[in-house]
Amino acid sequence: MCDKLQVTRSAYYRWLKLPKSAQEETNLQLVVTIRKIHDDHPEMGYRRIKDELKRTYKVIINDKHILRLCRHEQIQSTIKHPANCITRRANHPYYTAKNVLNRKFKAKKPNQKWVTDVSEFKYYLGEKVHKLYLSAILDLYDRRIVSYVLRDSNDLNLVFDTFDEAIKTEPNAHPIFHSDRGFQYTHINFYKRLKNAKMTQSMSRVGKCIDNGPMEGFWGILKREKYYNHKFTSREELVDMITQYINYYNNGRYQRKLHVMTPMEFHQHYYEAA
Repeated sequence: MCDKLQVTRSAYYRWLKLPKSAQEETNLQLVVTIRKIHDDHPEMGYRRIKDELKRTYKVIINDKHILRLCRHEQIQSTIKHPANCITRRANHPYYTAKNVLNRKFKAKKPNQKWVTDVSEFKYYLGEKVHKLYLSAILDLYDRRIVSYVLRDSNDLNLVFDTFDEAIKTEPNAHPIFHSDRGFQYTHINFYKRLKNAKMTQSMSRVGKCIDNGPMEGFWGILKREKYYNHKFTSREELVDMITQYINYYNNGRYQRKLHVMTPMEFHQHYYEAA
């Protein structure tokens, strides 16, 4: 049989003793870990799984190897759903700023450039739909969420309180502050807040959501990973999910743009290196 199949006798006996190669055994063990990561974080694609293996499990392996294993095991991240815009523009805006940021989404240090927006979430009490609004401010240097506020109404105080929380967190910050042209951001009281904080206001152009790409990207990440395909049946459940996720995003979610560090790790690294 060995002659017919052109297999050496030594290879045949080695196969009898060890049906699987060392590489195959390693892959089997690796698949178990990948399965665990996927079960805990079904939103992760193969690149993030690779980063998780490196940082958490100290396993060094390349992207293509992980991709092959994921395809073989039919492991796939959840699908991103299209975003819905909820921006409400003022009929008579007090102040509209130029697009000072101009899609320059890289910053050289923390608190140099901030972006902000409001996003809508839904939960259900029986058949009745209720809405919850999340306002957040994101730092373009380390991609951390500087501050956020959750409210039942998309009103002026939602945005004002988010800004005030950011000032409490970073009292010495004087960044470029970029937003869309929502009615809260063009209000006179918000303009005064920015002026008093010595910040430069910047606004996206009309109908150009890509001008605020990093903030839109954060909404997409949050909703894809924890919101879509899940029906929330209480306000408390939805608030708890958002609160826990933002904490995870800042302190536990590795990002390749941050050299496989979390936003807060990258933030602290700047001051340690300075």
